[in-house]
Amino acid sequence: MLQRLVQRKMEKPPKNDLRDRALRLLARREHTRAELAQKLSRFADEHDDLDSLIDELAQSGLVSDQRFAEHFIAAKQKRFGHLKIAYELKAKGLDAESIKRLTVTSREQELDAAREVWRKKFPSPPSSSAEKVRQMRFLQGRGFSGDTIYRLFKTTEQ
Repeated sequence: MLQRLVQRKMEKPPKNDLRDRALRLLARREHTRAELAQKLSRFADEHDDLDSLIDELAQSGLVSDQRFAEHFIAAKQKRFGHLKIAYELKAKGLDAESIKRLTVTSREQELDAAREVWRKKFPSPPSSSAEKVRQMRFLQGRGFSGDTIYRLFKTTEQ
């Protein structure tokens, strides 16, 4: 019985199964078009038209890169800077113009987010220049821009 289940999982599903698989993926969380195509491509045959399936899902409003980006940014902007968010959105398959347009609000709130992340990680200001560099590197690793980090430390030194 276990062998049959494993064998069924290994077989390529028909197109309806691809649609069902796509709907199950979308029920769990938002996906970009590129991300969904990549996940479904493992199960598609050469005669399956994956692009038309994804276009159909997009037309019905089930797949939206815009909606995915908005949810993603809202979830990440309190812990990461706009550089890291933009990098991750690019990795998820969004185009550069959409990323630039969507991360504008993230950039405006970046100083507050950097201050909050910095206060959680480091309860006291740096006592030496080496400690300051270490703290700056931490914020840079979180995707905050150099300008934001500079402004943060400039306001805390006063």
